Amino acid sequence: MRQLISSGSPFEGEIGFSRAVRSGNRVEVSGTAPIRDGRTAGVGDAYEQTKACLEIIVKAVEAAGGKPADIIRTRIFLTDMSVWKQAAKAHGEIFGEIRPASSFIGTSALINPEWLVEIEASAEISE
Repeated sequence: MRQLISSGSPFEGEIGFSRAVRSGNRVEVSGTAPIRDGRTAGVGDAYEQTKACLEIIVKAVEAAGGKPADIIRTRIFLTDMSVWKQAAKAHGEIFGEIRPASSFIGTSALINPEWLVEIEASAEISE
């Protein structure tokens, strides 16, 4: 079974991707940007941007039939590694007890220059 999950982002149709794809019990969540109500959330604030990304990711996993505890991996891309502690704080607030495998990766830029953070995630839904 292959299930496509949409977040309603206009980029999904334009680029040709899904917010998440469930195949069997596995869910892969695409790189998720800090967007709320069609705008960049928390401009200049890595903590708020990380929270926004993770909210979208959790909703996508839930739409696929999972829950936050099913998330087994996150990859956090930062355009400025000096803000990693802000991103880590937001990540820890959601995943402190779940503790998925995680990486913080520096990148030179993201699609929108306002974005400091973009996050990918993987989940394994327990049935």
